[in-house]
Amino acid sequence: MIIYIDMDGVLADYDAAYAQIKKQEPTVAYPQSLPKFFEDLEPIDGAIKAFFRLCEKNDVYILTAPSNRNPLSYTEKRLWVERHLGFEATERLIICSNKGLLKGDILIDDNIDGKGQEAFEGKVLHFGSKGLETWARILKQVG
Repeated sequence: MIIYIDMDGVLADYDAAYAQIKKQEPTVAYPQSLPKFFEDLEPIDGAIKAFFRLCEKNDVYILTAPSNRNPLSYTEKRLWVERHLGFEATERLIICSNKGLLKGDILIDDNIDGKGQEAFEGKVLHFGSKGLETWARILKQVG
């Protein structure tokens, strides 16, 4: 199976970093525009182990959209992948604004639309939705 995993909000805890910056610096309109925002995201609980488990029997890619507010996001996301998943995983990183252009069996994403998810030809697993709130539940669904 070809499985795509979104990065922000699925592998990396975008929401926690965003909220922390807004709390500390409420005048910053777009926290994601700050340098090192994407590079310094913490992994979501269970995400790293789940990524490697899925890689054991599947063709797994990290599919992430760039931030239009931060041109450094391309580099920072690449650095995040190497730091948390290893250099080899950087060859599985796809940065694309329209996820519906890719062909595959499963897309694990925290959004079901907005970046082409609605046009993805395979099954979209909505990470964080009812029944799919954790990586343990995602792994049960994928099998």
